[in-house]
Amino acid sequence: MYPHLFSPIKINSQKIKNRIAYPSLGLLYSYDTKLNDKYYNFYNEIAKGGAGIVTIGPVGIDFIGSGFVPLSLAKDNAIDSFIKATDMIKTHGASPWIQLFHGGAYTYPFLINNNPPIAPSPVYSNYSKTTPRQMTIEDIQTVQTAFVNTAVRAKKAGFDGIEIIGSAGYLITQFLSPLTNLRKDEYGGSFENRVRFPKQIIEMIRDRVGPEFPIGVRMAGNDFVIGSTTDDLTPEIAKVYEQAGVDVINVTGGWHESKIPQLPMELPRSGFSYLAMNIKQAVSVPVMASNRITTPDHAEQIILDGQADMVNLGRVLIADPFWPKKAQKGKSEEIRPCVACSQGCTDEIFSGRPVSCIGNIRAGFEGERQIAATAQPKNVMVVGAGVAGLEAAITAKKAGHRVRIFEKANDIGGQIRIAAAPPHKQELLEYIRYYRAMLKKHEIPIHLNIRVDLDLIKKTNPDHLVIAQGAKPLVPPIKGTDDPSVLSSWDVLKNKTCLGKNIAVIGGGAVGLETAFFIAHKGTLTPEMLHFLVTYDALDLERLKHYMFNGSSKVTVFEMLPKAGQDVGKSTKWILMNNLKRYGVKIKTSAKVISIYDGTIEYENEDKKEKQTFDNIILASGSTPVQDLENQIENLDIPFSTIGDCTTPGKLNDAIHGGFLAAINI
Repeated sequence: MYPHLFSPIKINSQKIKNRIAYPSLGLLYSYDTKLNDKYYNFYNEIAKGGAGIVTIGPVGIDFIGSGFVPLSLAKDNAIDSFIKATDMIKTHGASPWIQLFHGGAYTYPFLINNNPPIAPSPVYSNYSKTTPRQMTIEDIQTVQTAFVNTAVRAKKAGFDGIEIIGSAGYLITQFLSPLTNLRKDEYGGSFENRVRFPKQIIEMIRDRVGPEFPIGVRMAGNDFVIGSTTDDLTPEIAKVYEQAGVDVINVTGGWHESKIPQLPMELPRSGFSYLAMNIKQAVSVPVMASNRITTPDHAEQIILDGQADMVNLGRVLIADPFWPKKAQKGKSEEIRPCVACSQGCTDEIFSGRPVSCIGNIRAGFEGERQIAATAQPKNVMVVGAGVAGLEAAITAKKAGHRVRIFEKANDIGGQIRIAAAPPHKQELLEYIRYYRAMLKKHEIPIHLNIRVDLDLIKKTNPDHLVIAQGAKPLVPPIKGTDDPSVLSSWDVLKNKTCLGKNIAVIGGGAVGLETAFFIAHKGTLTPEMLHFLVTYDALDLERLKHYMFNGSSKVTVFEMLPKAGQDVGKSTKWILMNNLKRYGVKIKTSAKVISIYDGTIEYENEDKKEKQTFDNIILASGSTPVQDLENQIENLDIPFSTIGDCTTPGKLNDAIHGGFLAAINI
């Protein structure tokens, strides 16, 4: 399967077994600059899963530049811990690489003893919220030497290659960008001067590590920041890198402060592969494509179409380290998906917590969360085929129990179908594909269209009962919620009803905002129609945008708190809020709805009572646990577990992880 993806490739003297690379991603598994067992277990799983390259990093080259990056190879005494990692990765036939990091102006002062970060010029950083100190010529030489010395240590530690980070808005891109490099000396001004800093680093490293040791650079294909480097110029930068001695170029998207989504579901699958192709056409060394390459079909097509020579699978391999082996064996349907939710990875990093994954319950817990074969197989009855129940059933079966699932609906998935309804959320349906494949693989019988009651439980007579009944919409204590104009957000997201032109959504949390987006998106141009209109120059840009962002309904959200979206993930909230603004959704905060009558909402806003009339009013006030069965079985002499939303309504992470943990404790 996938002959191009699984063909070997040479990078300088190094032969890589396939075209799959795990890139450098911050994990926050330690805070003392050192590798520990958590890192070893994580990277061992990635290597074991079949990736051709496993990149450790980012790894700081000095104290000032490391900033929020917890790993460092700035001193010789760190070499031994990295040797352990490279030996382990090589054991599985993978090639260990390391990414060398300096954050420049992106470094937070509080992480470097409240010293100012250093950068090409003293330009305020929207990322670190500080103004860096301008680097002197001595600073430049010191940082360049630190890159070189760290590269030498990396070679001594057994790495097959190094990668210099020149993307995402970090130090090297700050030298390249006319926005952040205002210098008047030989390192600023012209293109030749701005590219001098990274060019010299590459040349100096090449001189020290020798001609046959692979050197790579990760570069932005387009900064996606107004006034900064665009994809018109990045091929010229890539040519400089190649001439300086780089053997492979890893192309990603833009800067962290870009207003173009880089990783979430909003970015189409393989969305930035065109940027890799743009670089590949300019150089002769291998080029890697990055960002949202999720399926083996997409990865194979990128290489087959000549867009890139290799693919980076970052969060995809966090979600399923065995993606490569499953793909090579023709078992793609068994790959646990990365749905680009950012909840377990990016959101956790932004909160200063270690990386995990909402779907892969073992990510970051590879050493602790093991499924042990049971010595006493039990008959396990699982009630509910949402993700919590499905994860529990599959885990219990892996442990050796005999498992049966009972579901009241006509298919599996539960609330995941509702969560996947808003625009750009369809990736969540991949969980249904995955769990369906797992049920088939493990031969777990599932009984659909069956509502479980006490009689069925007694008849089935399980040794252990897992209750995963889920939740139901919460009806808020507002007078008039039985008004004919009132609908539940769940019914709307199930696409069961026609809506009018003027819609209210009560509740400005994640569900309410996603529901508002779902409604506002109705009737807008499809991507296919947009492509058609652009191809034939049918409309000018302004009219295209009008039809893209003006649908069949206007939406107003009522939120009683001062701010909306407080339960939306940190890394994606700005995207959702911008989309709501783009689609004309009005959000009234500090607006407490008092009553509903004949389509009219009465609400309090700043101690004033106001009224507004709508065609439909949507309740999106959260959910409440379904516990009717749980309350009845306590008198039965059957051990049971409750998991997912029927315990406490939570996020997808809580449901999947809770299902796993309940099952290993049966």
